[in-house]
Amino acid sequence: MRRAVFSVLVHNEYGVVTRISGLFTRRGFNIKSFTGEETEDPKISRITIVAEGDERELAQIKSQVEKLVDVIKVVELDVKASVQRELALIKVRTQDKNRTEIFQIVETFRGNIIDIEPGSVIIELTGDASKVKAFLNIMKIYGIIEIVRTGAIALERGRESIYDAPDPDRTPVEEESE
Repeated sequence: MRRAVFSVLVHNEYGVVTRISGLFTRRGFNIKSFTGEETEDPKISRITIVAEGDERELAQIKSQVEKLVDVIKVVELDVKASVQRELALIKVRTQDKNRTEIFQIVETFRGNIIDIEPGSVIIELTGDASKVKAFLNIMKIYGIIEIVRTGAIALERGRESIYDAPDPDRTPVEEESE
């Protein structure tokens, strides 16, 4: 089984997320995460889909998503040539005797304490999935109360963008001179 990261540009219209997520439900695709938000152009949203499957399943996911009316473009990002991050908020139990230790671990992972209460803290952590998983494994010792995670977001490394990727239905835009 292989992990794939798809970057999808869609028209920012009502119901587009429902249509895309419905496709996965109907087809029974194994989706690990699905995140999306408006881009620099408010008429366009970008969705990042992380899926697992064999080559046939992953090719089918890309093909089926490309067929949807609101979809502008689907690009599978090269996992090694892209930057991937997710955001996690973790509420952890604290006591006076372990609070400093937890704060030091958060600092080591380059996280942020964003809320402090007498018996708990909320930690904000960004990083790739393995960093978040490693942090969560350590925090289990102290007692995780709640976790919320965004799922992966990703961008291809380098100067090019998803808009530069070949698209037979799109006329290339000339680059601005530097």
